[in-house]
Amino acid sequence: MSLRDEILEQPLTLQRIIDRQWNHIVQIAEQIQRREIEYIFLTARGTSDHAGLYAKYLWGAYNRLPIALAAPSLFSIYERPPTLKRALVLGISQSGQSPDIVSVVREGRRQGCPTLAITNDRSSPLAATSDWTIDIEAGPEKAVAATKSYTGQLMAIALLSIALSGNLERLDVLRQVPAWVQSVLAQEDNIALIAERYRYMQQSVIIGRGFNYATAFEFALKLKELTYTVAMPYSSADFRHG
Repeated sequence: MSLRDEILEQPLTLQRIIDRQWNHIVQIAEQIQRREIEYIFLTARGTSDHAGLYAKYLWGAYNRLPIALAAPSLFSIYERPPTLKRALVLGISQSGQSPDIVSVVREGRRQGCPTLAITNDRSSPLAATSDWTIDIEAGPEKAVAATKSYTGQLMAIALLSIALSGNLERLDVLRQVPAWVQSVLAQEDNIALIAERYRYMQQSVIIGRGFNYATAFEFALKLKELTYTVAMPYSSADFRHG
């Protein structure tokens, strides 16, 4: 299976998450709400870290939940973890194999915190270390550059936000996302024509803000991974300040 094949699978993957995981996510949200949680302590690496940035904005805006992004090396290398009192410790990882991410969640559990994994492998070490697991239902992802697993993580994050808020009108909107993604993929030929203009580009600046801040980082990472060009992501507010 090629990278392109995995990109084209995204509508089906997103629909599977909604169909198979929504009721499970509602149950997780109900259990989370029974705990005295004041913030979410989130750990991830690479593309999954960008999904965490999206969660920071979404859960902050719609659920009024503060999100703290972990420095995993404090747990895995320095072995000097912070106190995680009244935190929900969340690990996001496509494979669920990253020792850094597992070490953060394991420490959260040791400190008595509830723990949650968002992963593509429900039998992974990350899932085994967590109280609850949300499966992003992406199936095998062979390409090094993560695509369908990333958008799957975003969908899982959005579904959990809705389940925690109880605002089912947002769920009706979210159910339309697979079709919207399909409509974008149908523009592949037009996108190829636009890309031709930038064929010899050697460096770029990717700007985004708010909910699209994570998109800027993910876009820049994909350019670096797949085209070997220099791509720098910025908040549009920071970019104006130089």
